[in-house]
Amino acid sequence: MSASSKASLGSVVPGQNPDTEQARDQGVAPSYGLIGLGTMGSNLALNIAASGFPLVVQNRTHARTEEFLADAGPLEDKLAGAETPNQLVAALQPPRAIILMVPAGAPVDQQIAALAPLLSPGDMIIDAGNADFNDTRRRATELAEAGLVHVGMGVSGGAEGARHGPSIMVGTTPEAWQAIRPMVNAIAARFRGDPCADRLGGDGAGHFVKTVHNGIEYADMQLIAEVWGLLRDGNGAAPAEAGRLFGEWNKGPLSSYLVEITATVLGTEDPASGRPMVELILDRAGQKGTGRWTLIEALKLGQSATTIEAAVAARAVSAQRELRLEASTRFDAPGDGATPFDEDDLEAALLAAKIMAYAQGFILLAEARRAFDWDMKLSRVAEIWRAGCIIRSALLDGMAEALSGKGPAHDNLLLAPSFAKMVGRTVPALRRVVCQAATQGLPVPALSAALGYFDGIRQARGTADLIQAQRDFFGEHGFERIDRDGQHHGPW
Repeated sequence: MSASSKASLGSVVPGQNPDTEQARDQGVAPSYGLIGLGTMGSNLALNIAASGFPLVVQNRTHARTEEFLADAGPLEDKLAGAETPNQLVAALQPPRAIILMVPAGAPVDQQIAALAPLLSPGDMIIDAGNADFNDTRRRATELAEAGLVHVGMGVSGGAEGARHGPSIMVGTTPEAWQAIRPMVNAIAARFRGDPCADRLGGDGAGHFVKTVHNGIEYADMQLIAEVWGLLRDGNGAAPAEAGRLFGEWNKGPLSSYLVEITATVLGTEDPASGRPMVELILDRAGQKGTGRWTLIEALKLGQSATTIEAAVAARAVSAQRELRLEASTRFDAPGDGATPFDEDDLEAALLAAKIMAYAQGFILLAEARRAFDWDMKLSRVAEIWRAGCIIRSALLDGMAEALSGKGPAHDNLLLAPSFAKMVGRTVPALRRVVCQAATQGLPVPALSAALGYFDGIRQARGTADLIQAQRDFFGEHGFERIDRDGQHHGPW
């Protein structure tokens, strides 16, 4: 190991954090390592060290480890570097807990394969990156057979959250959770003193909840972007003007991290040109897969996630820039410029659609809880999303109460009295906005999906009777009748 590392590679023991001391007294306090010093990994490592937990770090490129340790400043005494997984494992006293902050998929499997032969029974590997929960469940089973514990830990909050307090969603055994709980609670964001972290079930529960969080995030961002598009293309609003409006909305029921940063982004100018920054950004959105994962799992579980689906599809359309440029020369430009959108309607429409997106996310969580036998409390999910994470919102406090036993509990938030009243008040505005956007040819796929979902679930008798008749006609699939039991066929 290079002599420039900030601390010795001797065995690292827990520090003087009170939570650590309590866990050590109980004989379960692990010693911690972290592999992967990208932006998120570096910030999480600093958070762990600042919270009083000594940490050995390692990166595939050792120069990055050296750079990280050199920049650690006053935290240098809590950090040590290792050049290889072997050195990292040797530097930790059992029971060990090694946190992985590496890209999802094959890199995680490769890292686990390198670590597992070096570890002792009872040691833990904590995957704190985004991961397909199906992979997490598989890894948990495989490692358990070797006497090791796999923890799927969803972390939300971006780089700033990782450094100063993210929302943390954990899936593992109750025993493993008790061992790492002091560290996780210490580094997590807090809402009125309550750590925004918890165990939400076994194996892949934590990563599943993080995936759904990201799906809701996709929907929320798309809804906000569509309202910005209506202000820009329907009302002719300049970015700074729209930013001020979002800033005002952030003082009311729409108060949330994403609305807050939207106001900031739209009000920011490019230092070089003085033009609004947003006007200089290519309108092609990237995606790392978590939105698609949410949608895929919703389809597997037979649940509706239409707002998330619309958001994923909209990003796909945004990527087809050349097609959009050509199509714009073939067809009339959208927007009539004569009928501006009512700003109060836009605020109410965004609120209604936002609630639909959250409602669909929580219904998906409820179904996964049943399908995978996770001891997950939906109210607790809402609680740990109240601070630290990207979708934190003033609405989540009420959602936590609506999903708990404190009041009428419904898996579907739209049926909870407080949210039913809010939706009833705001959906007429959503309907007006969607209709006006359609008339002017302005794209609002996520707003439209939210309205379609609402209209679908409030219709006591839908149109699937005809679909069942068609399926029976061409495939003899049979159908149920409303007046007698059993499977039946039509007289076609």
